[in-house]
Amino acid sequence: MAHLRARRDELCDLVAQLVALDTTARDAGAPPRAEAALQRLLAARLAALGAEIDLWEPEPTGAGGRFVPPGLDFVGRPQLIARLPGAARRAASSRSLLLTGHIDAVGVEPREQWTSDPFVVVERDGLLYGRGTNDMKGGLAALVVALEALHHAGVTLGDEVMFAAVTDEESSGAGSWSVVRRFAARGLRPAAGLCAEPTGFEAWVACRGILKPRLTIPGRAGHSQEPQPDWREGGAVNAIDKLVPVLTEVRRINADWRARVDQRHPLLAPGDIVPVLVDGGTWDVTYPAFCHLTLDCHYLPGQWHPTLGAEPVKAEIRERIDAAAARDPWLAAHPIAWEWEWEVPPAEIAADHPLVSTVLDAAAAVGRPSRVGGLDSWHDAATFTLHGAIPTFSFGPGGMDTAHAVDECVAVDELVDTAAAVALATMRWCGVAD
Repeated sequence: MAHLRARRDELCDLVAQLVALDTTARDAGAPPRAEAALQRLLAARLAALGAEIDLWEPEPTGAGGRFVPPGLDFVGRPQLIARLPGAARRAASSRSLLLTGHIDAVGVEPREQWTSDPFVVVERDGLLYGRGTNDMKGGLAALVVALEALHHAGVTLGDEVMFAAVTDEESSGAGSWSVVRRFAARGLRPAAGLCAEPTGFEAWVACRGILKPRLTIPGRAGHSQEPQPDWREGGAVNAIDKLVPVLTEVRRINADWRARVDQRHPLLAPGDIVPVLVDGGTWDVTYPAFCHLTLDCHYLPGQWHPTLGAEPVKAEIRERIDAAAARDPWLAAHPIAWEWEWEVPPAEIAADHPLVSTVLDAAAAVGRPSRVGGLDSWHDAATFTLHGAIPTFSFGPGGMDTAHAVDECVAVDELVDTAAAVALATMRWCGVAD
């Protein structure tokens, strides 16, 4: 604690350096921003501690993948793995530790509403303001400073720490996916992992999965200012009108899921479906011949099938909406077309996992007693847990209420205590060499 509190200003300075590097989450086809510069900054700090650095641009994502968008390239957006060796060389079932976080942050618009420049960290009343201070460049900085404090305090860890900084958490999860693949290719598998999301010192051991179906509701074009015969006689059909049975069934599914026993979870809300994008029509005096609807569907870890994945959830959603639509004669004769975009899986680790207990005990020891919790959204910890076989959860400072918001901020004292808890937990988990 003494070492970390003495490094308070250094921690704040590192957060400021990270925030100043624009790593706004990408849209498809967007050029790189300052991702490479940020990763080189982190790599240099960790290399100074004796870490072995692996900084690479993954191959583009291929076609047909379920968990990342197809054809996504990483040019100018490298991933970072830094390996800090421990004194002992043990088997894969050892006490090696993964510390991870994402470097991308959401956009700053409406920029004019910010009290100060979102890319220039300003401290006011013990809070650091700026885009990413909370979600989650502050957490990343706390991980790095925790490792630096151990090093400068002369602590030699008994087992290895692997630090991974990834891109694309805010847009697709492709960064953590690429690190999981890199670990597999190199025969690496940390025993457990911690992701420094802003959890308010809770240990988020569970999260929901996300599906993104895009429905195309058919209609038939015609002049909107001319009387139209019945569609069976060639008349126009308004595709936007045909949203009604679809949205009605979405509301029914949500109500049903809230009441069902299999939708109860001690840490997470029931699954739900939110209509998020809609567009239709081609001209303002023409009956719309189509309407596109995108749904944001969230589901629980218990709905994930060990071999079929999300297919049972997809089947339930599609069958129910199709059945409701088929009660409309037009849609019965002209079915809705479905596309399933990339998906991110739910995940859960045991609430009493030894690393969870170690971290919560360490948090209590530095004055931040807390508990296990869950995230109703999604985080990179799920990818490491489900696809990397690395039980991983999130733990970090508070302030999630300002994440993605104007005037995003994080408390300096909470960043310091996060770094202290991580340093202490790292010592207890990895052991300390004589």
